[in-house]
Amino acid sequence: MSENEKKIESDNNSDKRLKGASMGTNHFGNVAEDVDSYGKTWRKLISYCRKHLSVIVMALILILASNVLQVIAPGRLRVLTDIIQNGISGTIEMNAVITVAVTLAVIYAIVALLNFLQSFIMAGVTARISEHLRTEISRKINKLPLKFFDSVSLGDIISRVTNDVDTIGQTLNQNIGTLMASSTLFIGSLILMVWTNWILALVVVAASAVGFVSSKAVLSRSKKFFKAQQTGIGAVGGHVEEIYSGHSVMKAYNGKKAAKETFAELNRNLYTAAWKAQFVSGFVTPLMQFSGTFAYVAVCVVGAMLVMRGQITFGVIVAFLLYVSQFTQGLTHIAETFPGLQGTTAASERVFDLLDEEELSDESDKTQRLDDIKGDVGFAHVKFGYTRDKAVIHDFSAQIKSGQKIAIVGPTGAGKTTIVNLLMRFYELDGGEISIDGVPISQITRANVHDQFSMVLQDTWLFEGSVRENIMYNKVGVTEEEIVAVCQAIGLHHFITALPDGYSTILNDNASMSEGQKQLVAIARAMIHNAPMLILDEATSSVDTRTEALIQAAMDQLMTGRTSFVIAHRLSTIKNADLIFVLKDGDIIESGTHNELLGQNGFYTELYNSQFEVK
Repeated sequence: MSENEKKIESDNNSDKRLKGASMGTNHFGNVAEDVDSYGKTWRKLISYCRKHLSVIVMALILILASNVLQVIAPGRLRVLTDIIQNGISGTIEMNAVITVAVTLAVIYAIVALLNFLQSFIMAGVTARISEHLRTEISRKINKLPLKFFDSVSLGDIISRVTNDVDTIGQTLNQNIGTLMASSTLFIGSLILMVWTNWILALVVVAASAVGFVSSKAVLSRSKKFFKAQQTGIGAVGGHVEEIYSGHSVMKAYNGKKAAKETFAELNRNLYTAAWKAQFVSGFVTPLMQFSGTFAYVAVCVVGAMLVMRGQITFGVIVAFLLYVSQFTQGLTHIAETFPGLQGTTAASERVFDLLDEEELSDESDKTQRLDDIKGDVGFAHVKFGYTRDKAVIHDFSAQIKSGQKIAIVGPTGAGKTTIVNLLMRFYELDGGEISIDGVPISQITRANVHDQFSMVLQDTWLFEGSVRENIMYNKVGVTEEEIVAVCQAIGLHHFITALPDGYSTILNDNASMSEGQKQLVAIARAMIHNAPMLILDEATSSVDTRTEALIQAAMDQLMTGRTSFVIAHRLSTIKNADLIFVLKDGDIIESGTHNELLGQNGFYTELYNSQFEVK
């Protein structure tokens, strides 16, 4: 499969993913409510946080202590009220009033301090958890096979690293502490209400039950909307990333309207999911406020009746009103945390689905290494397909000797780039064997295989860093003289010295480089790497004819004594190849030198003549 054909297939897959996301699905699953998956996701999240368990427990203990003190406070206020009420008809015991008032002040001061400490601790631990999650995702991405990225939107992956991890961190920081505090307040208030007066306690529970049951029904309906919301964020991110990375192509083909329509559809679906999630979950607060107000009224009415009968004092009603406030406040906050927890469940599921993806096979047991290789390469009955049901390479066999320059030519989709990808172990074979110096590459690590090759691809990759750093990427011990010599050899030195800071110029959006200049930097990088074997995949496709001739001369010098694989559509660039493989439909149909193949007057001759006028 050629680069162009793979790109088209990737774009088609991208469209399918975006359409799937707009309907509430993504690469990893369906948004239909699944109780088992929610429980499984939370077990994974709790297990992941286990390394921070001691710090989280400390924060929860502080929350517990703070809320126990808050629950105790109304009892002290009841005593204060009774003292004042009894003193109205006689003398108020000021010492007792002062003692109770100071006790209340100390209690609330300690509560404030404990709340500050737990907030400080939770902010720190959740930031660390978010950092570790991003680190785990980064490590995971480096362990995933390329076939994973062939079927997943890059924007969706970015959304998992940013939006989903942020959602998890915010929930752990805000909602977990709130849930613990509210639960303590709720349970403690309930216990003390029953202990103070069981009749008023039943009144409060009955009045609050209406709001609680209603809120539970509301929250059960909002789960799927939160999952669709997180999926929609990933879909929008994927569309934006793909469209704006190819913005010039979209402009050139007048695809603005279609891109806007696709974005509008995805944005509309995200809006619908987000609106429904927030709207449905938004009913929780007014429902709980209504039940809290109803409980207040009920306590006042029933409490007044009990006071008139002499069954309770006025201080009990005052304390109970505070208990009702704490009880309904705890219940309301518990209900309000559930929308956030549901959003976190959806975000966690997406993150852990990524972390659970199948990785490249473990190679820690492989001890064999390739060092100081000659460069003999063998392909023996190689079979491969990007999908199991569609083979690209059917039965490829070839023997390449050390130092040979091998050209691989053929029509689009013949499998030229695929051969190189298999040689680099970017993909695993479906059948057959590839060997270097007689050693099957499946018996050595991928990293060791990659060390044997310098590679220049048609699509150049430059990162934000200096020109020097881009050229000597991941190569240590390179001198300035070596970098300058390589750049002079390929005609890049003059351009670099014309940059504001020369070789120290940072390559970013402010440093404009043409595609040809970027490709020259990539070629310089390959020459600096100086590996035993070389792969050139349309390495001069973006440069002019004069520069191509200069690069070709430099490349011929670089390829001397090295086994080289050259993929080229311009057949004039591979006339001096030692051996040319002509591929069609994943098989070698012709092989030989340029003159030998022309003499056969076969498929290669047709390809060659199609590029030149034969007179």
